Amino acid sequence: MSGVIVGFGVIASVVVIGYMLGRIPLLGPGAREVLSRLAFYVASPALLFTILARTDLSILVSDRVLVSVLSVVAVALVFLTAGILRRWGVGRTTVGMLGSSYVNAGNLGIPISVYVLGDATLVAPILLFQLLVLAPVSLTVLDLNNGRVRGFGPVLRRSLGTPVRNPVVIASVAGVAVSASGWVPPAPLMEPFELVGGMAVPAMLLAFGISLHGSSVPGRGGPDQVPVLLAVALKSAGQPLAAWTLGSLVFGLAGADLFSVVVLAALPTAQNVFNYATQYRTGETLVREVVLLTTLLTVPALFAITFLLG
Repeated sequence: MSGVIVGFGVIASVVVIGYMLGRIPLLGPGAREVLSRLAFYVASPALLFTILARTDLSILVSDRVLVSVLSVVAVALVFLTAGILRRWGVGRTTVGMLGSSYVNAGNLGIPISVYVLGDATLVAPILLFQLLVLAPVSLTVLDLNNGRVRGFGPVLRRSLGTPVRNPVVIASVAGVAVSASGWVPPAPLMEPFELVGGMAVPAMLLAFGISLHGSSVPGRGGPDQVPVLLAVALKSAGQPLAAWTLGSLVFGLAGADLFSVVVLAALPTAQNVFNYATQYRTGETLVREVVLLTTLLTVPALFAITFLLG
């Protein structure tokens, strides 16, 4: 559990630095947007390519992977249904759905997989699913909504073309292709990607910290209160419960296997979702509050899971 505390401590420290930068403001009024664009278009694609290019794709075939994927889909569908019934709009519903289900599998999932679960590869399947399925589908919806494309033909062409034009998706597919080919890129070729990719997490966390300056207390009043509270409840409680139910009652997982899928499901909402909301200028306040609240709730959630299942 010390690894969990260290991981959260590092993340909190960088977010606090971002918040102070927002107070000064040392980097100017456009700092958040610049950092978000840097992460989205340059650093994140480089980071994801290096991670996925070295992932053994054979880990995708297991009951644990299916449980993780189904738990993500289950809570996403709950929020999607609520968004449709409450008429929250396409943009807010889409980013809220991501906020309720998109696991922080990168900068927090990896250290927790190493220090708590003892295997860094455990987080790779859910990372792949989010990057290659959940993110492309959601980003396509956001692109179509912002572009206001009309007619079946244009919608179909844009739907098929949007993932191909997205730098995050391009890098993810390229990384999977390299891994599937069995080719091991030489170290000098990968070093530039590693160097640039190293900026991704700090840039996202700093942008998130800057956005907190001047913001209201999360979850209190405003038009986003209901979707925020629903997304937080689904992410912090609903998704771990879904993983436990599916794992133990449907797939018969037990011991370390069941513990690992529940721990991964309890991870907070990824900062990537805030980055997506910023890029598409929709639901930014909603996502910021969901990321903050789920991050705060993850520590007690992981302690509870460890006590009950560990």
